[in-house]
Amino acid sequence: MSSAPSKRLSAAIDVLYYLTATGFFFYLLNYYVTGEGGPTVLAVTLVPITFTLFVLGDLRKDGLYPQLGALANYFISAIYIAFALVTGVYMYFEYFNIETVRAGIYSTADLVMGAIMVLLIMEYARKRYFVIFVLNVALILYAVYGWVVPGMFGHPGLSWVRVTAAMSVEMTTGVYSRLPQLALTLIGSFILVLSVLRAFGCVDSILAAASRLAARSPHALPQSAVLGSFGVGMVSGSGAANAATTGSATIPAMIAAGMPRSTAASIETASSLGGQLMPPIMGISAFLMADFLGVSYFDVVARGYAPAIIYFISIVTTVYLLSVHYRTGTDVAVPTAPFAWHDGVNLAAFAMVVIGLIALMGLWNTAAMISALNVFIIVAPALFIFHTARKWWTEGRPDLRTFFAPLGRLVDYFASTTADLTLLLATLSIMTGAFVITGIPTKVGVVLVEAAGVNLVAMVLVAFMFGVLLGTGLPPAPTYILTALVIAPPMIKAGVDPWVVHFFSFFLAVWGELTPPTSVVAAVTAKIADAPFLQTLMRAIVLCVSLFTLMAGVFTRPELVLQPGLEQLGAITLILVATLGVIFSIQARFSEARVVDLSIRIALAAVSMIVLLHPSELIAALAGIPVLALIAYWFLQRQTAPARFTRAT
Repeated sequence: MSSAPSKRLSAAIDVLYYLTATGFFFYLLNYYVTGEGGPTVLAVTLVPITFTLFVLGDLRKDGLYPQLGALANYFISAIYIAFALVTGVYMYFEYFNIETVRAGIYSTADLVMGAIMVLLIMEYARKRYFVIFVLNVALILYAVYGWVVPGMFGHPGLSWVRVTAAMSVEMTTGVYSRLPQLALTLIGSFILVLSVLRAFGCVDSILAAASRLAARSPHALPQSAVLGSFGVGMVSGSGAANAATTGSATIPAMIAAGMPRSTAASIETASSLGGQLMPPIMGISAFLMADFLGVSYFDVVARGYAPAIIYFISIVTTVYLLSVHYRTGTDVAVPTAPFAWHDGVNLAAFAMVVIGLIALMGLWNTAAMISALNVFIIVAPALFIFHTARKWWTEGRPDLRTFFAPLGRLVDYFASTTADLTLLLATLSIMTGAFVITGIPTKVGVVLVEAAGVNLVAMVLVAFMFGVLLGTGLPPAPTYILTALVIAPPMIKAGVDPWVVHFFSFFLAVWGELTPPTSVVAAVTAKIADAPFLQTLMRAIVLCVSLFTLMAGVFTRPELVLQPGLEQLGAITLILVATLGVIFSIQARFSEARVVDLSIRIALAAVSMIVLLHPSELIAALAGIPVLALIAYWFLQRQTAPARFTRAT
């Protein structure tokens, strides 16, 4: 194909993408305002559109099928989009009859249209999440051919018609079920807010402010990664997005200041992972937790601050110890734009978003989706007016492209992110549907209870190993879903509070992001740092020791998540002291004499475990005194001999 027609086709694809994205944006915005039709009709209408956006987005980047020629890609894309739109139109107009008249006795046309959408979603999964694709194929085959499986996991097998219906036209499971509905409604409304902050440069302003603050202290340059991730994490909820955003600035600066490449990458990995823990916009698993427990999203957010505080304080401490060891200086600037006056306005908008979301959800008990919509309605026009005035002031009358560029970025980011998340959760709905109709959670729960007996500690360890196994190949969201489906019923039956079980599953899902041999966050940071992936990953695991203390602490100190407020303070204090003790036992050096140093660190770790695990709060608090005393002793020694008392991991 000659260059001129190719350029015209590329331009046409861009136009088609933005028209589709704009329509998607305004359709959802109208839904957030009116709630018209309800979430199920919304999913039936928009899941095919999200697949269309996925195809057009990949086509724009020459990423649909790179091994094929341009004409083949355009032809295949046209077929995909046609199938998606036909199924969407059919399901929209036949929705009432499918849900009422033909419920349970679906017509051939219903099943064919449903099957086409399932196949399109599976192709998305094959391209984006191959492990989930393979798992879904295995589960579907297991659902049909369960009679070939021996033992308690065998079953008579379900017909292809039954499996197809469960994956598609049965709205309680499959590609139109509550998970993609959640992506389009609650999570989508928060993505709307995040899109505004990204489109108008607020995230860049957060990074500029973090680098400015970090440069004020002799050992604070690596803290720019933590500070930046803390700020971005409050409105991101994605470890990989955090790593890509902040890491491109902080990792080169840490390396230039004397930090080894893998250590710099691991610091950013650990810091970015906090994006999934940090309210008010936590990771996808937090939204799923609210849905599983049948509570408002703010109930999760209000409890989520306590673990996030513990996590980030522990990361700050670990990074400080590493920066002291490598003696990083401040003569290397973080490569971000200088902090200007408009960055201050952007930070004010960021603060308005955080405070507004918390106030609306917490003080006025406004529904989370409506809270996000109200914040968007206030912040988006304000930022657009400010952006326009600044451009006019600095550049004179700007051209229309410059004028509307932020709006284009807003629509693009919102549409692409929401579409990708909706398709991911539709993919996970296929997985959970197969789990439910074959009874796997019940059977695995029986195995879990039998393996652990009546010992809760053994049950927790078995559940941990189950989550780790899932995390080796799955992202956090499916890890959380499967873990919650399998371990929650037997644990709750054994007397564990549902909040404890689900936060344990949540921490386990976040930890799954670091489980070898796969970790998207570590892969991103290792690539930026040009460091070995496995070395980066292993060092990041050590830096994230607080995830282990949180997983244990939520059982020994359940007050951490049972009731938000002052009742959390005691649990926060004890778990934080234990975590800091473990960190210093790993990272700090207390004596030049090797035997003495090793003895002190082993003793510190042992006493820290008493603080973390002992059921008596009084004994745990008393054990915390020597932990804090040894940490204070290290700082005193540091004042007199700063070069001797740290060690690297």
